[in-house]
Amino acid sequence: MTKRSNRRTFIKQSAAAGIVLPTFVSSSVFGANDRLNIAAVGVGGKGRGDIASTSPGQNVVAICDVDDRTLGEAEKTYPGAKVYNDWRRLLEQKDIDAVTVSTPDHMHAPIATSAMQLGKHVYVQKPLAHTIHEARQMRLLAKQYGVVSQMGNQGHSSSAYRTVAKLIQAGTIGKVKEAHAWSNRPIWPQGIERPSRADAVPSYLHWNLWLGVAGERPFVGPMEGSKRDRGLYHPFNWRGWLDFGVGALGDMGCHIIDPVVWSCELGAPTKVWSDGPAPNGETFPNWGIISYEFPGTEQTVGESFQMTWYDGGKKPDESLAPLPTGESLPDNGCLLVGEKGVLLCKHGGSPQLLPTNQYADFDIDAVDGSDHYMQWTNACKGMDKTTSHFDYAGPLTETVLLGTIAIRFPAQKIEWDSESLSVTNVDAANTFVRKSYREAWRVKGLS
Repeated sequence: MTKRSNRRTFIKQSAAAGIVLPTFVSSSVFGANDRLNIAAVGVGGKGRGDIASTSPGQNVVAICDVDDRTLGEAEKTYPGAKVYNDWRRLLEQKDIDAVTVSTPDHMHAPIATSAMQLGKHVYVQKPLAHTIHEARQMRLLAKQYGVVSQMGNQGHSSSAYRTVAKLIQAGTIGKVKEAHAWSNRPIWPQGIERPSRADAVPSYLHWNLWLGVAGERPFVGPMEGSKRDRGLYHPFNWRGWLDFGVGALGDMGCHIIDPVVWSCELGAPTKVWSDGPAPNGETFPNWGIISYEFPGTEQTVGESFQMTWYDGGKKPDESLAPLPTGESLPDNGCLLVGEKGVLLCKHGGSPQLLPTNQYADFDIDAVDGSDHYMQWTNACKGMDKTTSHFDYAGPLTETVLLGTIAIRFPAQKIEWDSESLSVTNVDAANTFVRKSYREAWRVKGLS
């Protein structure tokens, strides 16, 4: 095998039958001093940080990216790793124990699922998947193949989120009456149409591999006034496009909704509805307000519980948060409104109990956090357990992605049956629960 794999040969060989990889469950047993062999699919942007943070003291044996510029930079950092443009070729490498997946959203499930079916442990960026069906299958397959899994919502292992859960479950603000979560995203183009133009694919970009399971479309370079010379889709701007990303909610929901779901011990939502605009068929809208209804729990008031998500500059009414004079709600965060008080958690910050005069003498005994990345690495070696394993991350992603379905049906209450993965009252909504992959990209267990 040459160091840079011949992707064209492989595509021709696999085109007829799609991707059906052999199954294999690793029986490797690691000691404290053994080194894990890690591979990375996607090594630019967040992927650069993921492999750097999971690999200290381990062997990086393979790296993969569809952008030769990004791949070249990573090759300098990991000169001993084999280099690939096609993740399918990377998974043929026999010495890999674990894989990080840091690609556009639409490729998370195909890559991670294929890796798990080969017995590889997986660390997958948030959101876990592009569709609810993919998220469910990933959860089931992680259990079936006995692999260690972790989603990249690193706040879940932080002191802040662990402390939020402790405070809520200790009844510090009483039972929770309602919750709100919000983000200042999108910070990429949304609410735009697909241009009619087609540009030449740059020599450094393997466009067909970038598209992967998504339908074919021409490459489009930077639009007038675009930041950092970013193309319309690659890099970064893919998040707002329905075929590749899941918008602001998908980008930040797995972070910001997480402490609400965790602390209130919420199960699957039963209803979800959107009070904002619908997508235009190509991109998500510029803003959204999405409400979820869950069955009540021991931590909440009443038989049902409502959480509302806001993005695109929308926020909950500040009267819900009795903030000190001169303070306002942060750009990203969540708010839990209780019978006796309010808890505000800024994304990336510590929990704050409100009103401050009421909790002036209250000592927040913070819970220690842990390193989300090395937690996964050590768990792969049998020396730790992950906190955002797919048994947790799968249902959390299901909740998040259900909101992206509701966006498509404004002002309609979508009724959700999680057990059967189906919308029971708006049949057209079931079209978006799962998707088909294009020919030569079908993956066993998903399409």
